[in-house]
Amino acid sequence: MDIEDSFELEHLLFNERQCRSCYQTKNLLTDFYLTRKDRGSFPSAYSYECKECTIKRVMNSRKIDTSFKNDYPDW
Repeated sequence: MDIEDSFELEHLLFNERQCRSCYQTKNLLTDFYLTRKDRGSFPSAYSYECKECTIKRVMNSRKIDTSFKNDYPDW
């Protein structure tokens, strides 16, 4: 019995990952962003936050704060 015969490539590569924000298990290749394009397609090259959660986080952080308009003096 050879060790190489008992393992396939799919056993060594992760196909799914759990999102750190929503805790749902999703497909690694389609639902997660690459951290850098030059890192290749290794599982470690993908982020730990899914695309949906990343979009929500960025949109919430870019909301414009309009509270300063009331405090600004009218010259």
